[in-house]
Amino acid sequence: MTKPYSDALVADGPLLFVSGQTPEGPGGEVAGDIGGQTRQIFRNLEAVLSRHGADLGHLVKLTYYLRHISDLEEFRSALLECLPDGHLPAASLVEVSGLVDPTHLVEVEGVACLPSGR
Repeated sequence: MTKPYSDALVADGPLLFVSGQTPEGPGGEVAGDIGGQTRQIFRNLEAVLSRHGADLGHLVKLTYYLRHISDLEEFRSALLECLPDGHLPAASLVEVSGLVDPTHLVEVEGVACLPSGR
């Protein structure tokens, strides 16, 4: 499988640090599987970036927190659906024993390089 991240990226511009995004939808609903939770997190992340004039293509670093490393393949598949084609931010993945809500299987935090003029 192709690695879904870059070894390094150079960022030239103001950086936006995005807090950990959880898999809750607008109504507080949480999907029961890692794929659904990952897709919701990236919708949430996209909304945060949009408020700052950026999009998923501006991400330069992501940190993933997975409850179960056994979910890695399904997580990566959903991740690649969410990221713009060919855009692979630098990344770190950490398996954790728990997250803020026991129904959460994943949390993602990010750093984006804002477009010029921001």
